[in-house]
Parts: sequence; C-alpha cells; structure tokens
Amino acid sequence: MAKKKKSSRQKAYWERSYKGHAYWLGKAKLGKVTLVAPGQYAWQAAGRTGASDSLPSAKAAVELAVALSDKQLELFQ
Repeated sequence: MAKKKKSSRQKAYWERSYKGHAYWLGKAKLGKVTLVAPGQYAWQAAGRTGASDSLPSAKAAVELAVALSDKQLELFQ
C-alpha cells in the first residue's frame, strides 16, 4: 500500500476568542471577527475592515480579504 504524502504547507484555522474569532496561520494572526452588538459583527483582515449581520459571512469576508491580499500587488510599496 502506498503511503500518503504529508503536506508541508500550513493551513489557516479559526480560533474562538473573547467576543469573537481570530484567523491564524501558525503564530501569525491574519484577521479577526468581533461581536459588536447582538447580531452585528465587525471584521478586520489584510488592512481592510467591514461589518456583517452573521458570523459565517464575516468569516467568509476575512478569508476572502486574506486570499486577495496574497494575490494582489500593493500599489504603494
């Protein structure tokens, strides 16, 4: 039987924190989602911020911002 090859690439993961969630890659924090009011979430990632009405959509926005920051070049470096 062939052995599976382990990926050396780390995967980002969500970790629950006080009144929110944080998105980590190893020891680097990529973004966070914070509970502002019941049913209102604010998110920050890759120099962008926003607000959302649900936790899953706020998490998706953080993941999208992180993914786009890896692909896009900075205009003013």
